[in-house]
Amino acid sequence: MTQSSETSGQEVALIVGGGPGISSSCARLFAESGMRVAVAARNPDKPVLATLERAHGVHRYACDASDPAAVAPLFASVVQDLGTPRLVVHNIDGRVPGIFRKNILEADPAMALETVRNSAFSAFLTGQQAARHMLGNEPDANGARGTIVFTNASASLKGYPSSGAFAMACHAKSGLAQSMARELMPQGIHVANVPIDAAIGWTQEDGSRAHRLAGTTVDDNMADPDHIAETYLQLHRQHRSTWAFEVVLRPWVEKW
Repeated sequence: MTQSSETSGQEVALIVGGGPGISSSCARLFAESGMRVAVAARNPDKPVLATLERAHGVHRYACDASDPAAVAPLFASVVQDLGTPRLVVHNIDGRVPGIFRKNILEADPAMALETVRNSAFSAFLTGQQAARHMLGNEPDANGARGTIVFTNASASLKGYPSSGAFAMACHAKSGLAQSMARELMPQGIHVANVPIDAAIGWTQEDGSRAHRLAGTTVDDNMADPDHIAETYLQLHRQHRSTWAFEVVLRPWVEKW
């Protein structure tokens, strides 16, 4: 018989999008904080996710978050296996490789549409299912039924040259989050949009922090996903009298 989060006394967290950066850092921190953690990815057999399962008891799920027919069953499975989530993180960049650094004349329309679908549309599907399930949660001592966090990028704040498709997707996700916050926060669901204005350098096997395109971190010039995860947990634990909607994170040396 499945033990629900209510009977186990443990909160359930679901992270949609699985990789070695923010998602892994969130999974580790949430598990270490006593939560039952699920991570959903198109490929749940990634070595980093298998390691999270072995080391932290994280549950892995296969899901294409841009497909409505996959997202609803994902939430149903998590609810059945672990309980209803009180914290959901949507952490999907969404860009397809061929769209990087393409100006408006070069950008392939099909790739632009896929980027929007992977990013903003998957955020809509995830947020919709999270809200449907969280509204059934009993309010906690803070009067909260749950928290939904959307990882975003500085492209949600400003459109860079040769980045039109990504800016379009990020602005759409930001608008979705703002609409959801105004709709759901009065019902006890905290919604937060977190633009990260930086390359994200995660810990490599040799102990250094690096990004696949930006190179090795020097003097904390890249965002540390472990500290991003701490911010997400803090958002989840905020008192409802001071719920933050938009928190922009950037390294101390970032030019903005």
